[in-house]
Parts: sequence; structure tokens; C-alpha cells
Amino acid sequence: MPELPEVETTVRGLAKVLEGRRLVSVTPRRADLRRAIPEDLGQRLTGARVTGLSRRAKYGLIATDRGDTLIFHLGMSGRWRIDPVDIGKHDHLLFETDDGHRLSLNDPRRFGSLDLVPTDEVAMWPPFVAIGLEPLGGEVTGKWLKDKFAGRSAAVKLLLLDQRIVAGLGNIYVCEALFRGRIDPRKAAGKVSRAKLDALAAAIPAVLDEAIAAGGSTLRDFAAPDGELGYFSKTFDVYGREGEPCGCGGTVQRIVQGGRSTFFCPACQR
Repeated sequence: MPELPEVETTVRGLAKVLEGRRLVSVTPRRADLRRAIPEDLGQRLTGARVTGLSRRAKYGLIATDRGDTLIFHLGMSGRWRIDPVDIGKHDHLLFETDDGHRLSLNDPRRFGSLDLVPTDEVAMWPPFVAIGLEPLGGEVTGKWLKDKFAGRSAAVKLLLLDQRIVAGLGNIYVCEALFRGRIDPRKAAGKVSRAKLDALAAAIPAVLDEAIAAGGSTLRDFAAPDGELGYFSKTFDVYGREGEPCGCGGTVQRIVQGGRSTFFCPACQR
């Protein structure tokens, strides 16, 4: 599943061709993805000018001068394509801009979503109401994590994946951040020391920023809108490296937590 860096990479790629452009044609090619696409989406967006692109958690937002914001989620396999040579059966939404660009939202597994929300109501859109702090905003500090984790016996890895605490963190980057913070992912969150939480709070944005700079991680079929493949996966410290040596001399292990693979080094993550 595309995670926060992949969505951020997507939003930045789309901004290069959509920012300030008028949408001369907006064509949904099916009635639903994970859920129904608004029936009037094409009508409400055709002729609108894009006024800004942003991200909230793992959602991308495209604001327009019509007072509507298109909110998209890439699901398991979604990606935007800029000026595709061919339009195929998995291209479910088409844009044409006033300067001649064509964009398609391609989603073979159809686990993504498209919603059209009044721009002044975006903050109160139900999926956003309960979402926690953005990890790149500087608000996630060691003290804040200590307060959130106080008295919690759940594994720290699982709480970091809870979108109600930190928005947009996914499995790959939580594994990498915990490694940098030298924290055992199995440890009860309430028992992690303040010093280690300070290190974790610094590691989370560092990992995400590095991944964004690298264009994300190309896992399975994700690619940026321009077709470029992210290469952050080439620098993973632990993710996907079961049985390989850690720099400390230990060996990376894989366990399952909450139905997801966790990769860590038991020798240096304590």
C-alpha cells in the first residue's frame, strides 16, 4: 500500500502539472472504487481551476476555485499517471487540462477512493476528524509521545500505526523509525523511556523526509505520476531484510504484529 511518502510524492508530482490549471474535462469511467464515486463529480469539476494540492495523512487533496476539494486515496495499488500513452481498463478517472496535459487515476485493485468535499468543510470530513497529528509538522515530540503512551500496555509498534495518534504512519516507515530510535517494537508503549521517545520523535520525520526525497519506496506496483520509481527501499535498515546482518553485528528478524510484518534487530533495539 502506498504510504505517506508515496502520497506526498504523488501530490508534489501532480502539482507540477495541475497547480493553477483549468480542468477542461473530468471523466469518471466507472461508478465506484472502494465506495461510490460522487455521481456529479465530473460536472462539478469540469471547468474548475486547481488552486492548490496538499496531503492529509495518506490522502491527497486537490482544491479548486469552485469551492470543492477532490480527496483521493490510492488504496492498495492506485497511482496517478501523467500523459499516459494509452488509456486502459484500470484508468478510472481522466483529467484534461487547459494546457493539453492528460492525467489518469489508475487503480487495478480498486481499493482507492474519490470524494468531493466543500473546501471549507474538509477539516470536518468524517475520516479526518479522528486523525492524529501530522508527523512532518514538528508537533510530534518525545514529550507528546510520552503523554500519549502513558499507561498503555500495547506494543509501541502498534500504537504508532494507530492513525488516531500519528496520521499517515505506515508499516514500512514505523519499522525504520523504531530501528533508528533503538526501540524494541514489542515493548509496551507506556514503558518506553523519554530519552528513547525523544530519539523516535526525531527519527520519524527524518525517515519520512528521506523517503520523500527518494521518491518513496517502489514496492510492487507504485510509481510517481511521471512514471519514476522511488528508490528509498534500497536504503532500508531493517524492512524486508529478515536474516540479514545489522550494522551492530546482530541479525534482522521478522515477527508478525497486528497481522503485519515487523522487521527489527533484537541486538540493538531494546
